[in-house]
Amino acid sequence: MSLLGPVEVRTLAEKLNIRPTKKLGQNFVIDGGTVRKIVRVAGVTPEDVVIEIGPGLGSLTLALLGEVARVVAVEIDPVLAAQLPVTVAEMAPEHADRLSVVAADALRINLDDLPAEPTALVANLPYNVSVPVVLHLLEILPSLRRGLVMVQAEVADRLAAPPGSKIYGVPSVKAAWYAEVRRAGPVGRNVFWPAPNVDSGLVSLVRRDPPPTSATREQVFAVVDAAFAQRRKTLRAALASWAGTASAAEHALTQAGISPSERGEQLSVLDFARIAEHGPIR
Repeated sequence: MSLLGPVEVRTLAEKLNIRPTKKLGQNFVIDGGTVRKIVRVAGVTPEDVVIEIGPGLGSLTLALLGEVARVVAVEIDPVLAAQLPVTVAEMAPEHADRLSVVAADALRINLDDLPAEPTALVANLPYNVSVPVVLHLLEILPSLRRGLVMVQAEVADRLAAPPGSKIYGVPSVKAAWYAEVRRAGPVGRNVFWPAPNVDSGLVSLVRRDPPPTSATREQVFAVVDAAFAQRRKTLRAALASWAGTASAAEHALTQAGISPSERGEQLSVLDFARIAEHGPIR
């Protein structure tokens, strides 16, 4: 299948009078080898319905269409959303019927906004909203079984960080609630136009069941947010506002079998779930 290279990307952008903006996190992939690698590492199958966030000019979309049953592309830019079916019809007419475009903000979509239930997420995500988008999609789309996203390298490290790491934090714990998360490889700057000022990385997500707990996801995430809001403090102090008082926080921690002198970066998602079970009744 023909893919978009540097000349095609720039020609198309000029035709549409598109100037990539930082506000929308637009950095278009211009290297066919990179999009082929993403599709390969994603491990998609001919039965998969892929949701792609921020397809842009269609570099990754074209690579996906030949490998999966359907691509649901969610694009916030109305000009790009309107052009994508045209590009696919011109470059991959035999697969044009596999594409559905949803002109919307990925942070505001729900399952009812999509023409099919996605089974996989594959996307070059805008840097400025990558973590919120990943968490939002994992929350609203239980049909997602796996994903591969390209994000800023620093964000990739944070998403995949294990407990005890200096960069382990809210994104790490919340992503771990939904999925097994790991780094899946680096991506250089020269595969984009315009080239960003930072490197990128691939993150693999494989859906798993949430930790066994009587607490709700909202209750567990409230503990996570409180623990890392003041990450240098001990959990007894950091969770005082969540529990009502420091002594109440200490009681909840003790009941959960966790030392009040620990800090949030030492705990797994299961630990946070146990704390939530012994928290205040809301």
